[in-house]
Amino acid sequence: MVEISWIKLNVNIFDDEKMKLIDEMPENDAIFRIWVYLLSLAGKTNDSGLVYLSNHIPYTDEMISALCNRPVSTVRLALKTFKDFGLIEIYDNNMIGISNWEKHQNIDGMEKIRKLNAERNKKYRERKKLLENSDVSVTSRDATEEDKNKSKNKKKNNNTMSDKSDDVIPYSEIISYLNEKTGRSFRTTEAHKRFIKARWNEDYKLDDFKRVVDNKVADWTGKTINGQPAEKYLQPSTLFGTKFDNYLNQTPMRQEQAQPYDDLGLPF
Repeated sequence: MVEISWIKLNVNIFDDEKMKLIDEMPENDAIFRIWVYLLSLAGKTNDSGLVYLSNHIPYTDEMISALCNRPVSTVRLALKTFKDFGLIEIYDNNMIGISNWEKHQNIDGMEKIRKLNAERNKKYRERKKLLENSDVSVTSRDATEEDKNKSKNKKKNNNTMSDKSDDVIPYSEIISYLNEKTGRSFRTTEAHKRFIKARWNEDYKLDDFKRVVDNKVADWTGKTINGQPAEKYLQPSTLFGTKFDNYLNQTPMRQEQAQPYDDLGLPF
């Protein structure tokens, strides 16, 4: 995962209507501090605006309280305010996500990384297609010089599904497949679409999303992570985040291979 060392703050942040309302609250200074701290944590995590400690372990109210040196009651008030104002989203596993994260992150740097990832995946698929009828296996996504020359001659209309238009991204089919395999009832919300679109723009396809779901359902069903059922992590924010490629290329564990996870044995 690429590190970013700074985030953007709009110079007109205090002219925003929501910020003006927060400014009228009794603990406004503490709430502002917590907001900026969440933005900085999301920048450190660098995972589409998600805020978590490590390996998708969410921050608790008590953790944020200790880090910000503010009472737990103030942290809870701040989080409720941010959620009510649409500044954050809180997912099923209590993980916090910054809404409209693109306003705060290093767009130029991350756009460059996104393009590099998309190019790498495109080259991998081209190599795989060329070799699919041979005995040679494609084991790496690092293209050769010959692959680079061939890819330059490819027309972009062969990859129209990587277009940024929402019309070509099968959001509903992906979410329906996840629900079918997990027995859940996720909706095609804007929050879920954000994760799907981020991966789609890296040139992943529908079959890749299905394979990630299949891999992690096989891997996490019946397991525990930090004393909690691992199935709770079978949701869009986890599956379709920046570890998507790792999940896609892992070998699912057979049932007889599976071992219990201890509190430190996160399979992320």
